[in-house]
Amino acid sequence: MDVNYKIVYLKKRFPLRISRGVRDGQSNLFVSIEDQGHVGWGETSPGASEGAETAEEAQRQLQRFLNAGANLQSVYETHDHALSTGLAPCALAALDMALWDLMAKKANMPLYKFLGFAAPKKPTSITLGIMSPEEAKERLPLLLEESGIKTLKVKLGNPEGIEADKAMYSEILKYKNAEQLAIRVDANGGWSLKDAQHMMRWLAERNCGYVEQPLKEGQEIDLAHLYKNRPLPIFVDESCRFATDIPKWAHNVDGVNMKLMKCGGITGALRIIATAHAFGLKTMIGCMGETSISIAAGAAVSGVLDHIDLDSQLNLNPDPCMGAPLVNEVIIPLEVPGHGGQFKN
Repeated sequence: MDVNYKIVYLKKRFPLRISRGVRDGQSNLFVSIEDQGHVGWGETSPGASEGAETAEEAQRQLQRFLNAGANLQSVYETHDHALSTGLAPCALAALDMALWDLMAKKANMPLYKFLGFAAPKKPTSITLGIMSPEEAKERLPLLLEESGIKTLKVKLGNPEGIEADKAMYSEILKYKNAEQLAIRVDANGGWSLKDAQHMMRWLAERNCGYVEQPLKEGQEIDLAHLYKNRPLPIFVDESCRFATDIPKWAHNVDGVNMKLMKCGGITGALRIIATAHAFGLKTMIGCMGETSISIAAGAAVSGVLDHIDLDSQLNLNPDPCMGAPLVNEVIIPLEVPGHGGQFKN
């Protein structure tokens, strides 16, 4: 198999601010694997918490792993071996989704059908980062009216405190009442236990559907206190990187959010789905500054999920790739062999 690499800088249309900082662009690594006349594509959106802070570091790690004699014939063995050697999950994600894309192309099947899933029917949400009420008032029409999406993920956990969170959310409610939006909140671990308990009660009275990652990664011991008498469902994200994390928190959460960059690609996502379902948990999928290549890979598994948040490609200026298009609020896999993601040129 012939493996090639490409690094591309991606500029965001709107900078995204979460509880941990602001990002207005980044360089992603793209991996292609060619075999028997077929080419599979994968993507890395790097991050320090995902094991490789830059695209260049992700490429170096992948080259070391492959030069050591990795066998790419079995995607599951490759995934397990890569993690055992310490390969960054975000770097592995690119290799893993490229291998799945390649296998589905060899089988002449869309990847979602190759995996045995139905096409997704649930709408994606679109993300609004932390900002002032004035910025939210200006940004919301641009995000929602152009896309036609009616499900909004609101980033809270403002470093300025929960009063700033309340001010932003209250401005969004004015828009929601006019547009009939569905709203869910992602705190990205920006709240203390006390603030999370208060904010969940406050949000439950204001049309919030659920709260994602209310507590900081590493403070999971407090989930039991938050889960008891909770007014809203709790999903974990940073606290659940791999399927093996699920049994630790399964009895204190309602669902898990998987991200290909955190779990090492489609193989990791399949294991999270199976384990979450075994524990009776809801499932969702999110993204991290990815183009349509990675979004297409995520869309291939999303037909079995409860909530979808595959919107990062909509905030790129421009998205250099194409793949699963947005159709009536749903990210739809293409009816072509593989996951369908590729470069436009």
